[in-house]
Amino acid sequence: MNTNDLALFIQIADNNSISRAAEQLDISTATASAALQRLEKQLQAQLFIRSTRRLRITAAGERFLIYCREALSQLDAGKASLHALQGKVAGELRISAPSDLGRNLLLDWIDEIMAQHQDLSISLTLGDSIADFFLDNIDLAIRYGALEDSSMVAFKLAETEGILCASPSYLAKHGSPQQPNDLSQHNCLLYQRNNRLHDLWEFSASSAAGVAPVKVSVSGDRSSNDSEVVRRWAVAGRGIAYKSHFDMADDLRHGRVVRVLADYALRPAQLHLICPNRKQITPAMLLLRDIFRDKFAQLNNQQT
Repeated sequence: MNTNDLALFIQIADNNSISRAAEQLDISTATASAALQRLEKQLQAQLFIRSTRRLRITAAGERFLIYCREALSQLDAGKASLHALQGKVAGELRISAPSDLGRNLLLDWIDEIMAQHQDLSISLTLGDSIADFFLDNIDLAIRYGALEDSSMVAFKLAETEGILCASPSYLAKHGSPQQPNDLSQHNCLLYQRNNRLHDLWEFSASSAAGVAPVKVSVSGDRSSNDSEVVRRWAVAGRGIAYKSHFDMADDLRHGRVVRVLADYALRPAQLHLICPNRKQITPAMLLLRDIFRDKFAQLNNQQT
């Protein structure tokens, strides 16, 4: 059975379209249709119900899709194992990462990694929603917070503190808050995730600064489910944002934003590299984990 036909079948199923799958694989629609027919003939089963307007996967197709994904995944793992024996890091990694972390840090780091390991290919999906490894066809996810699904495997990459920040232009115009309750007088840039607005900002106790724990309800005229949009608003002087230090490291370094209420500690966040099972722990994944750990450690050292 031709593995290219199997890969095409997966692509058609993911796109619900033969033409879109053909375009992504850089082949003609006619070639894709012929390959699908060839696969169905080999299997003696209809994988899709076709009409002039739509394409729908059959029950047989859904069942075969599960095994097809697993088969190609195992082949990739086998190739990676052989490359590891040869001292090479190769294969494809499909990664999901938060939008601003991906754009502001990971893009440059991935360029460095691929320049050193030219047999490695990386597909990067950016977004703040939780990735579905099966439906989104993802191998690895980088996410803040605790691991909710105990069946998955998580490697801690780093821990970073939460910070409040704003642009110098905003603070020059509106002043800088001196204590958390002053935030009620400011425009706070709000982040929303899973239809929940994060408008309750929690400050931890700090004995060194004589600060007691406090929760403050904040409000503002802007909110977004994209953390990169919140970052851009902060840089543009639209208000005060609650972000992780990693997300704002470059902006802080270049003075595009400054910290606000620095004596009041916000809850730290752990950053994890997550994979659905131990089969995904390949030499390429371990390389990525170790490089990212070093990079994040350097950022934390720069901060101190």
